[in-house]
Amino acid sequence: MLSAADFIRARDRFGIRPGLARMRALLARLGDPHLSFRAVHVVGTNGKTTTTRMVEALLADAGLAVGAYVSPHVVRWSERIRVRGEEADLDRLVAGLAPAIEEIDRELGDPVTQFEVLTAAAFVAFAEGEVEVAAVEAGLGGRRDATNVLAAPVVVLTSVGLDHLDHLGDTRERVASEKLAVVHHGAVVVLGEPEWEGMARTAGASRVVLAEGNLGCAVAAVEAFLGRPVDPAPAGQIELPGRLEIVSGDPFELWDGAHNAESARYLAAQLRGDVGPFVLVSSILADKDAEGILRPLSAHATTLVATSSTNARSRPAAELAALARELGLFEQVEAVTDPVAARTRARELAGPGGAVLVAGSLYLLLDLAAVRPARVP
Repeated sequence: MLSAADFIRARDRFGIRPGLARMRALLARLGDPHLSFRAVHVVGTNGKTTTTRMVEALLADAGLAVGAYVSPHVVRWSERIRVRGEEADLDRLVAGLAPAIEEIDRELGDPVTQFEVLTAAAFVAFAEGEVEVAAVEAGLGGRRDATNVLAAPVVVLTSVGLDHLDHLGDTRERVASEKLAVVHHGAVVVLGEPEWEGMARTAGASRVVLAEGNLGCAVAAVEAFLGRPVDPAPAGQIELPGRLEIVSGDPFELWDGAHNAESARYLAAQLRGDVGPFVLVSSILADKDAEGILRPLSAHATTLVATSSTNARSRPAAELAALARELGLFEQVEAVTDPVAARTRARELAGPGGAVLVAGSLYLLLDLAAVRPARVP
């Protein structure tokens, strides 16, 4: 029997194939575990994981048995699924799910995808753990996302940007429509951006709440779920790997999963003026707006070490370096294919007292697990 990690990784060969038929068939075979709990469903382009984990913390502080499901991970697969504050035993879950998954593969002739395996594992973990409510982050979009089997009473739309255009549409309006398709009639919808209020009501929202930032969205969502005010303090204590994460003091080193233009602009706005200039280590997927990511970060970095993650969609390091040179964004550009070696080279270039910024892809951070400090939350 393959380990959980190997079983899940093997599913990557089936690619990203949005749609609900496989998920519904698999869940039916498993006894529809998703019907055993209520949910706060979090969709959006950026800020989903942080908001989801904040919702988890606030619901737990209210005394509820809580589950949480996020994606992607940046350290280990099991960090995606949490039950009552602890990571799920993914090896046990996947071992139990594998026979049903393989049966559905054969029956449908349409193999269950990697994300669907993980989503089903999360829902089974929540049912087994007898959670009362789960904070669930959508994967890609909403309408055809595997998590859209939930009829959540509260939906959060954090933000809308132009990402995954081949799946979601080429305008922000089309992307918002795809994401708000998870709204079921009567749900309360929390919006991080007010421009989608009319669309949310059309989608079936009974009430729309406007909020600001990840914390604001999380607080509004939990207050809507509980029907009363909550203390935001527990959410403010959430620390996530790969989100403005300081991993070293000499040289100063910051890791962030910014992987699209919007998140890169947000990251650039958070960088302290008294630190830098940075040596930037970056890997960017081929289907992302590389210029949109590099340009805002170049305002704080004079040197780029371009690299390539092990993800099949990663842009080759030499190609990313060539683009950066063509754009003229950095004084110095180097290409180092191996991510660990690229990070080492960046630290050399920064020198004692310097600064390193690692950003551009969550998969890059995953590839740096071997050199990640042991104090990961």
